[in-house]
Amino acid sequence: MPKSKSYEIDMCNGPVLSKMLLFALPLMCSGILQLLFNAADVIVVGRYAGDNSMAAVGSNAALINLLTNLFIGLSVGANVLAARYFGAKREVELRATVHTAMLLALCSGVGLIVAGMAGARQVLIWMQAPPAVLELAALYLRIYFLGMPAMMVYNFGAALLRAKGDTQRPLYFLLLAGVVNVALNLLLVIVFHLGVAGVAIATVVSQCISAVLVVICLARETGGFRLELKALQIQKEPLKGILRVGLPAGVQGVIFSLSNVVIQSSINSLGEVVMAGSAAAANIEGFVYAAMNAIYQATLSFSSQNTGAGQLNRINRILLTGQGLVTVTGAVLSIGVWQAGRLLLGIYTDDPAVVEAGFVRLGIVCAPYAICGMMDIMVGVLRGIGYSVMPMIVSLMGVCALRLVWIATVFQIPQYHTPECVYWSYPVSWVVTLFVHILCYLWAKRRTDLRFAAAMAERKAEKELSLVENTK
Repeated sequence: MPKSKSYEIDMCNGPVLSKMLLFALPLMCSGILQLLFNAADVIVVGRYAGDNSMAAVGSNAALINLLTNLFIGLSVGANVLAARYFGAKREVELRATVHTAMLLALCSGVGLIVAGMAGARQVLIWMQAPPAVLELAALYLRIYFLGMPAMMVYNFGAALLRAKGDTQRPLYFLLLAGVVNVALNLLLVIVFHLGVAGVAIATVVSQCISAVLVVICLARETGGFRLELKALQIQKEPLKGILRVGLPAGVQGVIFSLSNVVIQSSINSLGEVVMAGSAAAANIEGFVYAAMNAIYQATLSFSSQNTGAGQLNRINRILLTGQGLVTVTGAVLSIGVWQAGRLLLGIYTDDPAVVEAGFVRLGIVCAPYAICGMMDIMVGVLRGIGYSVMPMIVSLMGVCALRLVWIATVFQIPQYHTPECVYWSYPVSWVVTLFVHILCYLWAKRRTDLRFAAAMAERKAEKELSLVENTK
């Protein structure tokens, strides 16, 4: 048996809970390590380069997500398609998907360099970045976007490995890259006094390391997951499959980020203290989201593989298990973070005003964060069983449109022109969207079951007809 098999998880047979935990736990650690890249940047510049530098680095998250989420969404399409072909044991189609996805990743990264270099500063101006922060933020972004090809290659490669249940090796790659990132942060900022440029360079180097390792890993695989550089080409059918699932996911991510850019602009308008506090709090919230997102990824991969294998009877169990895990994980972590909020914010800054500004956000956005995780689980299962456009539309209307309307109306009322008003747009939108997603799943699952039953009946009839003809 090939060595790589030890990293695989059989998602189509046996218990669901234990296997989802086995899948999700390394992925949680991977997500947390990825966030440590940015957290290390924010903490180091906050401590050694000042609050303006911390605001410049931390407030860029919304803009970076805006420019990258379309392509991160395409990696979701690669994951779903590869998981289906793996579950259905269709090696030829799986191989084509792997090579199409990896070349698409590289092309996406190059395109992002161009977009980031050309538009980053202007978008920061539109976001009302304060003059004291603008040039530092623009410098950070220009360097950061040089690492986009590496970032895309890693994300697509890790998505392909997740399709077969391998979440361990991407964790090891990120662990090594994370150590390098922190070491370079300290060296370039404290010793060489490069400020935001230093932390950006450290992040790019660490992304390149993780990308090289994931490529080597895929090159040593066997079967359909084996990557051969000379075989890289974008093939029509796998590309269509990736786009069918990934494009709606990517568009959803972009518009989500666009709404967050508008919200970030509203936060920026409230002054540098609120801006810095929100940046630090958002960074802390990201660790809770990373843990919940790992369960979303598990639900997505499990439902995709079981759909490909025709095991639709396991989908409800996967959904309920995912909801249980994300509710417990989200509630424990988010409430814990809120309770320890001032202590955690103190890691990022010594300024009491910034700490208090961040604590306000944690109390409103982070404390009920489990609702956001429950919403994402519904999206994961819907995508896994073949519905990607529906959750996109629901999420865009329930989350993005509602938040934008909130900012354009409620936030504009003088007595509500406060950070608290901006932050309340998050939990309100999560509750509304979760409810609609549940209704959509009930409809989509029933339709999927009927379609599968009809296909099985047709296949049975064809088999019986073939037997009759063979007996003549």
